[in-house]
Amino acid sequence: MSNTGPLPGPDENTQESADTALRHIVDGFLRFRQDIFPTQEALFKRLANAQNPRAMFITCADSRIVPELITQSSPGDLFVTRNVGNVVPPYGQMNGGVSTAIEFAVMALGVQHIIICGHSDCGAMKAVMNPETLERMPTVKAWLTHAEVAKKVVAENCPCGAAHDTLGVLTEENVVAQLDHLRTHPSVAARLASGQLFIHGWVYDIETCEIRAYDADTGGFRPISQDAPLPMATPKPRYSPR
Repeated sequence: MSNTGPLPGPDENTQESADTALRHIVDGFLRFRQDIFPTQEALFKRLANAQNPRAMFITCADSRIVPELITQSSPGDLFVTRNVGNVVPPYGQMNGGVSTAIEFAVMALGVQHIIICGHSDCGAMKAVMNPETLERMPTVKAWLTHAEVAKKVVAENCPCGAAHDTLGVLTEENVVAQLDHLRTHPSVAARLASGQLFIHGWVYDIETCEIRAYDADTGGFRPISQDAPLPMATPKPRYSPR
């Protein structure tokens, strides 16, 4: 069942003690070192001094979203950036960690794909819908102003009645908004123009394991499946690569 609050806190009845939580994480590392690492030692030796990821994956910091698990990727396959609300600030407004990671992924690593992935039951999107819940979290509130464009689009265009999934529509519109922001980054814009970079907007459903992808040609989202072409958010290139 989804949480009703925008950014839920821990459940006092089920929360582990701090010591138990840390012990679980440390025990997991020890099992990895003893049981898993030896079976993949050749892979880690190959990765020890270089990386060549297949894609950059920008997603929410939500603990339920594990990009490598969802895509069945190995270490070295994804260059992952996570933050509250899978936000991409427009270039020049906040050149912090997300902007730096994008520039590095495109210019230094030469990634050919950037995926922005939102998800169902997103606490950040709930907070965008109910900003009064963020009064005690001014940094989060300021960060989520980058999703205000999605809120405005939904407020003025979505026929959100009682039976309508307003949260779901907002989550999709936020992905579209962040794709728009992504294209303002010079490194991204240049590679898109020459057809050397492809961008994708996904929304992952935690309960059903469905991914809906944004299709720039139709302006809507449709499921990723084996029986249909992959929806693409990439604009058409205008130049030939040099």
